[in-house]
Amino acid sequence: MTSGLWELVAKGVWTTVQLLVFSALLGAVVAFVVGTARTHQSRIVRFLAGLYTTVFRGTSALIMIFWIYFVLPLAFGWQLVPMWAGTLALGLTYGAYGAEVVRGAIAAVDPAQREGGIALSFTPWQRMRLILLPQALPEMIPPFSNLLVELLKGTALVSLMGMGDLAFSGNLVRLALQESAEIYTYILLIYFVLAFLLTRLMRGLEQKLKAGVGKAPTPAAEAALKRPEATNAGGAV
Repeated sequence: MTSGLWELVAKGVWTTVQLLVFSALLGAVVAFVVGTARTHQSRIVRFLAGLYTTVFRGTSALIMIFWIYFVLPLAFGWQLVPMWAGTLALGLTYGAYGAEVVRGAIAAVDPAQREGGIALSFTPWQRMRLILLPQALPEMIPPFSNLLVELLKGTALVSLMGMGDLAFSGNLVRLALQESAEIYTYILLIYFVLAFLLTRLMRGLEQKLKAGVGKAPTPAAEAALKRPEATNAGGAV
């Protein structure tokens, strides 16, 4: 390939990486908000969170991209640029899958840990932040790693709305050179390298989080542990 065609592929790789980062960040926010809402005490909150996951897990990511990019302008009169349309569709869709990962990891924490937080008069937010999430996070990383690789492969869907990602750029190069086997082999290898780097990054994060489990509490956690005791002591006096 000529230098110009390689530059086109490089731009496609950069667009894919941007889309992956933006949609992963949105998906992570959605996953933690909806996933923790699935464990909320309020039945209405649990119902709304469950409804969200059911709807977005039950719809096609491709159709969601088309709906956001083509239907929203007709319904509301405003148009999203392809990058943000793809980010919104992929982040909301894969965030629904991530929400189930978060819910399952929190539910897997030993019930005695939650009961201990209740005994210390922790608020639900304190129990979640100081007790449940630190223990659940390491268990979330392996499924999140798989989900992140699936998201990387899902970014190729945005090429169908004309966005210049890796898949779209590779197709342009294929049309220019009329060499399908060679070009698509290159594209496959690029996706593999990106996926390999993601899995190594997530594995390192998992090891770091697991190494922190069981260590002495931080000063902020110690202060939170003392506050309920001080409150109880004051009430007893």
